Amino acid sequence: MDAGSIAAAAAVGFAGGVTGGLLGVGGGVLFVPALVFFLGLSQLAGEATSLLAIIPVALLGAWRQYGYGNVRVREGLTVGVLSVPGVLAGAVLANEVSQRALELGFAALQLFFAVGLARRARSRNRV
Repeated sequence: MDAGSIAAAAAVGFAGGVTGGLLGVGGGVLFVPALVFFLGLSQLAGEATSLLAIIPVALLGAWRQYGYGNVRVREGLTVGVLSVPGVLAGAVLANEVSQRALELGFAALQLFFAVGLARRARSRNRV
């Protein structure tokens, strides 16, 4: 990697850490687009690299949030254990579909959740 790529990776890592701790996100939401846009990875390589990059963010963030009493351990472990078959199937599928399908699927998922979260926030302001 050249110096610009190293600087971009450091900025992405720092921003992912901040958003991970602040918003509980970072891997898919921030790391994937940043790896694709700023480091020039393919969508598939960005998604796969993000899975590795999120490990320290998730572990440290969960540990800190646990200290604040915010982690619901049973629910977190249940979702984590039940996601294992899904991630195995998803990794196989990601390697079988086109780059364009991955990009559009990722964008659609981001938009779906963004709209849902915005609606939820707006309805809470009205109460």
